Amino acid sequence: MKRWLRRIRGALGMGLTWAVEWVLAGLLIGVISKLLPSLPWDWFFGVFDAPLPALAIPGFVGGVFFSIVLGIAGHRRRFRELSIPLFAAWGALGGLLLTLFPFALVAMGLASLNASPWSIIAAVSGPFILLSAASASASLILARMSEGRELAEAGEDPGEIGRGRGEVKELIRGSDSSLRPR
Repeated sequence: MKRWLRRIRGALGMGLTWAVEWVLAGLLIGVISKLLPSLPWDWFFGVFDAPLPALAIPGFVGGVFFSIVLGIAGHRRRFRELSIPLFAAWGALGGLLLTLFPFALVAMGLASLNASPWSIIAAVSGPFILLSAASASASLILARMSEGRELAEAGEDPGEIGRGRGEVKELIRGSDSSLRPR
């Protein structure tokens, strides 16, 4: 029972983290749309007609969906064993699930659509998938930082934190030997 409660708590935590990230992204979209009104924003605002901080709601749901994908695909792997591109791909899958979520609600009779399903998919799938991939990448970076602190407190070598399997970090900062990767 504790295992399920821990998973539910993790999914809710991921949802809250993504909600905050998506509020910030919504505010950034609002600023960019005011600074660059020549870009075609009508397609997005035509479907998503709520205030941009309301992106927290799909952000929360997307974070929960990503937690489900992560629980299935990343089962029994530590964060340092996972690469950022892989996490981004799993995040994009969570974004695809988020895009399809309204249609599941309609199929269950819990919602109705006021627009064509294809126009909804066309308008929200790109932003939702991109925001989900970016949020997943940010979540992995935050998790690695947290894991690094835990290892440092436990006395293990945190020098390998942040390096996923197959990832190589190269620092291009002069010739100082302290800045070179190990």
